[in-house]
Amino acid sequence: MKEKDGLTKSVHTLKKGEVGILQGVFQSFSFVGPAADVAILLLGTVYFAGISTPIAIIIAWLIYGLWMITPYEFSKYKSNAGSYYAYSASSTKDGMLGPLALFSWMGENFSGQSFGILGLAAFLFAISTTISSIPYIWILFAIIIAVYMFVVPYLGIKISLNYVAITGILELVVLVVGAAIIIIMAGPANSITPFTIPAGTVSAVFFGIVFSIVDFTGLGTVTTVSEEIKNPRKQIKKALVISWLLAGLALIPASYALVIGWTSGGFGGIGGYAIAQDPGLLVFQHFLGPIGFILLAIFTINSYFSYGVAKTNAVSRIWFSAARDGVIFPKWIAKLHPKFKTPGNAMSLWLGISFILDIILGIFYGPVNAALILLTMAGIYIICVHVIANTALTLFSFSELKKSGQSSVLLHFLAPTLASILGLIVIFFSVQLTYSTYLSAIPSQRPIDLAFLAAVLISIVWVVVLGPIIALYYKKRKPEILEKAGIYDSEVAE
Repeated sequence: MKEKDGLTKSVHTLKKGEVGILQGVFQSFSFVGPAADVAILLLGTVYFAGISTPIAIIIAWLIYGLWMITPYEFSKYKSNAGSYYAYSASSTKDGMLGPLALFSWMGENFSGQSFGILGLAAFLFAISTTISSIPYIWILFAIIIAVYMFVVPYLGIKISLNYVAITGILELVVLVVGAAIIIIMAGPANSITPFTIPAGTVSAVFFGIVFSIVDFTGLGTVTTVSEEIKNPRKQIKKALVISWLLAGLALIPASYALVIGWTSGGFGGIGGYAIAQDPGLLVFQHFLGPIGFILLAIFTINSYFSYGVAKTNAVSRIWFSAARDGVIFPKWIAKLHPKFKTPGNAMSLWLGISFILDIILGIFYGPVNAALILLTMAGIYIICVHVIANTALTLFSFSELKKSGQSSVLLHFLAPTLASILGLIVIFFSVQLTYSTYLSAIPSQRPIDLAFLAAVLISIVWVVVLGPIIALYYKKRKPEILEKAGIYDSEVAE
């Protein structure tokens, strides 16, 4: 780990010890937005993986479990709101991986936000034929959630995380109990088929895994509040494991219940699920009646709001940390509110750019398709961020932990390498499927197919071409910044 020379009391600091492990767990869990996944994001997985959606979810969950090893291990040695950016930057003396990780994560920051802004808009737009008959009413919903996403996190980390913890617990109960009832009521319709990958569907299932990986995106974001959580060296590790387990508990049974419920509930084949409006609500209503419908609708809406709050918490602190170091962002992004100690400037800039991007694409493709296009990009970006962070853990282990005898071949080399390989395999199948889909659609000239292909290619260029250019720029022109990037540690800094 790089030396902490130059750190002074003038460094911008967040409020230490403001939240505990429960709030930390639900910072990550709420970022996942499980009820919102059930309502909207599973559409993307089902569209490609079909009846094999549950196995796609399980594979994504296990892959993400491997990815959690990196923040788990790094959190033992550093408490920095920059999370993967700070870990990557401080893993080597030259800090080269810092800008690369940050720039890649910025791609996810902009595209992944469509899940909140466009996701809620699409959900409300589709829930009622009366609402959907009003042109562009979804833009009003997008404005409402964007404002909410700014105000609640802006008022302080304790207020925002107390809110997501309380509602997150209730959301988990509704999903688990609802899924159990549907599975029981499905009776003989239960089958192991959803846990298999039929011959000839491997590419499609792996592309579905991209959306499934997005389902779990954010499980590591408890690390972004590591400067504000009590006893971060111990609590971050526990929060990572607990949030990962809770996310699996919320989504795996629910995905199976929805697939089985749809195919046995008289709705037709699974292909109809992917093109239906709010199929999750239809299944819940069929098996659980009006109460099930109302509960899922309420917690789906709240899930988008909770996700938005958790997303704002995480992104603003990543940008705050990078701006504090002078990497990519100007210093004014690191300015904190004098009373609330929240990075309001980072929140404003990020939300402003994300909102404009979402609205433009939403008008052009419609809110649902725009969300799926941007989430395709988000999935690839987040995979690349994890690959970079996994590499950083291996380099950090060889250069620093080996000296103190704490280096582990299994945890610091084999596990992160396997996680990275699996991630790259998913990207490979994503490129293969989107390209073949586009070629097959050329005669009909469907813009949506070109959009998915463009989304994948833009994401790859962003990470593979632009990312290294940014990193090399700082290496050549501003090496003194990279040398100190990511070194702040709230547990040792004054």
